[in-house]
Amino acid sequence: MNSVSRKMTAAEELLESVSVPFEKAHAMPKSVYTSEEFLKHEIEDVFGQEWFCVGRASTLDKPGDYRTLELAGQPIMVIRGKDGELKAQSNVCLHRMSTLLDGSGNTKSIVCPYHAWTYGIDGNLRGAPAMTLNEGFCKEHYRLPQVRCEVWLGWIMISLNPDAPSTAEHFGEVEALIEDFGMEDYVETFYETHNWNTNWKVLAENFMESYHLPVCHAGTIGGLSKLEEMDCPPGLATFNYHWILKDESLKIAIAHPNNTRLKGDRRRTTGLLAIYPSLLITLTPGYFWYLSLHPNGVGKVDIQFGGGMSPDFINDPDAQEHFKQMKTLLDEVQVEDQGCTEKVYKGLCSDFAKPGHLSHLERPNFDFANYLSSKINA
Repeated sequence: MNSVSRKMTAAEELLESVSVPFEKAHAMPKSVYTSEEFLKHEIEDVFGQEWFCVGRASTLDKPGDYRTLELAGQPIMVIRGKDGELKAQSNVCLHRMSTLLDGSGNTKSIVCPYHAWTYGIDGNLRGAPAMTLNEGFCKEHYRLPQVRCEVWLGWIMISLNPDAPSTAEHFGEVEALIEDFGMEDYVETFYETHNWNTNWKVLAENFMESYHLPVCHAGTIGGLSKLEEMDCPPGLATFNYHWILKDESLKIAIAHPNNTRLKGDRRRTTGLLAIYPSLLITLTPGYFWYLSLHPNGVGKVDIQFGGGMSPDFINDPDAQEHFKQMKTLLDEVQVEDQGCTEKVYKGLCSDFAKPGHLSHLERPNFDFANYLSSKINA
């Protein structure tokens, strides 16, 4: 009797896909973008274990400044304490389990919107109405569960994994690669949130390769970079990257005259850093912008979109004009990227979709596929 062959899972298809030399590599199987089971593994084994970026630390600079988010299904708040330190903690009341804070802002205390249980910004319960008749209740026994939170090169990084290595250790190779840029001193000047109709990996991969620039971004930045000048080295364990040399037509992409850190071609080099799992940074001598992505189902992605300028340009007399020029350009680029990535997701959902061979300019995509496979198939 002929046995019926078992259909491969998305994780198995991905493992098979990356088990070839890069010179023979294909794009990831379409199942890794559309499988609910694969998404479940991503939430548990990637976003539930790795460091996740919540934005720039300088945007929460006063005691009580906070930002809320959901990481791997867990409602979290990040808040600046009275001691000046950033902390992350559960955003769920310890009484009847309502979420507590919404969005972002500043608060002196955390008051549950359901029964007014009130916590200090350190997470300790300060007051609970009408609880005196419960003989087992003791407010000193209540504190919001704490979540790991570290500041790395100016970024707020949180992790649900108590055993994750420190950010300094985990991302040490990133830091060494871009030390001369001084990214920790760049100043954020805008922050937005968006939701697009595509899988989070489609948008991540779109950032990781500049092969699409001349076509997708023909109306904006496509002409500022030459394919033959793009350098895509092999990625490392916690990130991949590639370099682009920019010409002087975009002034703030070139090192400011006051910048003495960057030498030679580094003064016109743009680095595109994909820090796993989903922090994507474009770093130039004059400005930066970033995306921090989190899946919202297989076909939607939640996006943190921010950026700003190096200290040299922030302090330049023409800083406002530089900012206006940069933000206008980035908004146009975002519109183009949304159109391209939503088309890709629509296409890969087709029965006719089949992944093709990768260009040498898509080396970072292959490295990303290997990273995902190593986490999902561990």
